[in-house]
Amino acid sequence: MIDGLDEETASTERLRARRQEVLAAVGDHAGEIARELALLEGGDYGRRTFSTDRGEWTVKYEAGRLEFLLFESRSGAETYVISTKRPPEVTALRDAMVDYDAFVAAYNEFVDAREDVLDDVDPEFPEVRSTETVVADRDRLVAAIGEVATEIAQQCYRYEGTDYGTFATTVDGTRWELKWEEGQVSYLRVGGEGGVYLLSQYSPPSAPDVRALADDVAGFVDAFNEFVDELEVDLGQVSFGDS
Repeated sequence: MIDGLDEETASTERLRARRQEVLAAVGDHAGEIARELALLEGGDYGRRTFSTDRGEWTVKYEAGRLEFLLFESRSGAETYVISTKRPPEVTALRDAMVDYDAFVAAYNEFVDAREDVLDDVDPEFPEVRSTETVVADRDRLVAAIGEVATEIAQQCYRYEGTDYGTFATTVDGTRWELKWEEGQVSYLRVGGEGGVYLLSQYSPPSAPDVRALADDVAGFVDAFNEFVDELEVDLGQVSFGDS
């Protein structure tokens, strides 16, 4: 018989069970810290490191739940006390747990230092001015622009003989484009692609944009009228022979 083969092999079951017991308790306790940090920091995702005499503890949380708890000793050893991977080696876990109370104390000091941080914030704020008058003026001007643009769209619909089209011109070096469909305005855009939509099927323009462009609407209408006048002249020169 070979020497040593009759020796009974030691079981790690009790040690593993004890490790699992410790990790479950730490997971619950550090999980509470993770939830409190998520609430304090105002986000579901984040991490925070706390320093102790023996090293540093990093809490990482995701969706408000503990993602991992890492202990980095002053000697440079790293121990993931809690993680989504394999459990820590038992000796490393023991060494980390020696410093766990200091980690909790550091966390508590972190919270205590912020306990009174909002005490001097005055919750009384100035009255918020209503935009009702501005919006009413904006809507009034946009409605007026819409009326004249609709008139142009209807004229275009009549002389073009198609269901939809565009009329584009330049006013003081800026491109204006009216798109129409069956006599109704699809949009009035100033400035080409990426420009300002004075009229559209979606949201109204901002009040500053209306203020900046309203005075140029007359120039746009003048340009359309000149366009029509030129058409009349051109068509007036058409002849079918001696009259």
